[in-house]
Amino acid sequence: MLKSKIPLYVVVALVLGAAVVHGAITQRWSVFTPDAARTDRMHALRISVPDCDVSDIESDVPLKERSVATSRRYQPQDQEYVALVSIISGVPGAVSTHTPDVCYQASGYRMMRGIKRETVKLTNGETATFFVTDFEKKKETTVERLRIRWSWTTNGTWEAPDYARFHYMKAAELYKLYVATPLPEADGKAAEDPAAVQQFVRAAFEQYAAAFR
Repeated sequence: MLKSKIPLYVVVALVLGAAVVHGAITQRWSVFTPDAARTDRMHALRISVPDCDVSDIESDVPLKERSVATSRRYQPQDQEYVALVSIISGVPGAVSTHTPDVCYQASGYRMMRGIKRETVKLTNGETATFFVTDFEKKKETTVERLRIRWSWTTNGTWEAPDYARFHYMKAAELYKLYVATPLPEADGKAAEDPAAVQQFVRAAFEQYAAAFR
């Protein structure tokens, strides 16, 4: 009789163990106390770019519990590009997941090439590291191509670690930044961003880093 119950005990133990691990990763049972002033600063920030029209847009970034997102559209008047920037904050278990390689492909985009990790030097001498890849979505009469960069921070330094969910598991609060710009035409190759786009990307990471501190 006892032997017949052993498999059930094993199953129950595995289920409970998985629940404990998942709860720890997502911080489901922890008290979440974000820095309210910092959260307000980060979500209120409008990147300072000369002669640029900025507008709030409805965020389509997938969110999990205890996380918030703010998205804005930037269109410099003398440049032929539009940038979409989103800042997400909340518990690490929620903010570390739903990266563009998952959510954009689920929305009908095709990832055109593998994900790369890039580091840019900021004007203050610090650096920002982010993941970047290109997406394409074919419509009836047009083809939309985007280059998307994403990164995380817990201290004002932007990072792109492997296995972000585990890397930030013990953090009290996590921020994630998306910067999306049109993909330059280059016959299917990964073209270099125009100088104006590079400057905008650098400004975005630098100004959000400053707002964090």
